[in-house]
Amino acid sequence: MASWYESHIDRQIREAQERGEFDNLPGVGRPLPDHGELYDEDWWIKDLARRERLPGGIPPTLRLRREVEDLPEALPKFKTEDSVRRAVADLNTRIERAKRGLIEGPPTILRPLDADEIVAAWRRAR
Repeated sequence: MASWYESHIDRQIREAQERGEFDNLPGVGRPLPDHGELYDEDWWIKDLARRERLPGGIPPTLRLRREVEDLPEALPKFKTEDSVRRAVADLNTRIERAKRGLIEGPPTILRPLDADEIVAAWRRAR
């Protein structure tokens, strides 16, 4: 004979169901949001921005992280080595400010970018 153990939590859920507390909840009968969508690694950021009604979307430190990640794909748009170096210097300044907590958003662990390395990648991409 199998014994059935109902934990405290299980009992609370069962009793709430019996009282009808889960009936007619908002969204009942509708599909889950984003069901069937491709996986987005930034889903939690977008969800946070939506829930917290953050102005301008995601927090600046997270936008900075995205800019650093997207830099390799953006390199072909730069026309001169000097413009690449200015862009890297700007990112490095903002990375330093973010590390000091001077930019709003979650803490960042971004490292400064190596301008010479970025310029070399820019040259290869041309």
